[in-house]
Amino acid sequence: MTLRSSRQRRSIRVLTALLAVAALVMVVRPAQAAVPTQCQGSETVTYSPGVTFTPQNIEITVSGRFSSCLGGTGQVTSGTYGEQFTIFVGCTDLFDGFEGQRVVEWNTGDSSVIEGTGSSTAAAGQVVTTFTGTVAQGRFQGASAVQTVTLVQPGLLQCLTTGFTKATGLTTLTIV
Repeated sequence: MTLRSSRQRRSIRVLTALLAVAALVMVVRPAQAAVPTQCQGSETVTYSPGVTFTPQNIEITVSGRFSSCLGGTGQVTSGTYGEQFTIFVGCTDLFDGFEGQRVVEWNTGDSSVIEGTGSSTAAAGQVVTTFTGTVAQGRFQGASAVQTVTLVQPGLLQCLTTGFTKATGLTTLTIV
């Protein structure tokens, strides 16, 4: 009777272990590692009227193009975005933080709505703006997004006279 009991216990343990593994396999599916998508391109920003030291309402038009995208599933290879808005700004407060939404239209015909916050810093004659957020709608929904834009910093002479009206630079977008 002891021998049979021992076999039964061993069988029950083996069966319990097998059931636990089967349940784990059914419940926990292997997580697919998120393959980042990284895009590089350029951005042009126009300011009307030109930005000077005197703060005023400035209409800003942003036009961006990602000419090269790598990663992900390989379907997204390029994209564009554009925005137009008005802010009260002058040369001395260009670096204030902001909240916003950016819509990227992809070469595949669909889009991503990225919602997030941004800030700018000046370094070595350039203004570097970082926009960090989440894809709220569309392709890549739920993924994190970070876009960095590097533009030439406005010169003191421009800020003192007619103001600067246009800046063009490089941009990188990473979606994970």
